[in-house]
Amino acid sequence: MAFEEKRAWAMAVVAVLAYAVYVVLVLGRADGRALAEVPYAGTALWTIGAAVVVGIVAGIWFGIASRREGGPQADERDQEIGRFGDHVGQSFVVIGGVAALALAMAEVAHFWIANVLYLCFVLSAVFGSMAKIAAYRRGLR
Repeated sequence: MAFEEKRAWAMAVVAVLAYAVYVVLVLGRADGRALAEVPYAGTALWTIGAAVVVGIVAGIWFGIASRREGGPQADERDQEIGRFGDHVGQSFVVIGGVAALALAMAEVAHFWIANVLYLCFVLSAVFGSMAKIAAYRRGLR
């Protein structure tokens, strides 16, 4: 498995797990209240921060492991797959931005705006990573 494919797997798994922890914690705090009234900012910051740290550590770990196999050497194919995955992922960032803008214009509670953005960032990481993994497994056309 290529170094970049391993990183894509790590990013997808970390993003899903961090978001799942966030959702469980926020829903657990609801306790019969409306979701928009639940404190979420601290939980969001901690889960996002933890995901970033775990992603960096995973990248370092895969980099060290790949040195033993000859080192992480990105060729033209790796670069093209990286661009393809990034384009897929960026589409969800744009969707999140447009959705957040629409929610802000409708004067929806900050909770919903923040959660739409967080969800779209997670979807960006997951679908971008899945696109990269699929391209490594099936090739680009």
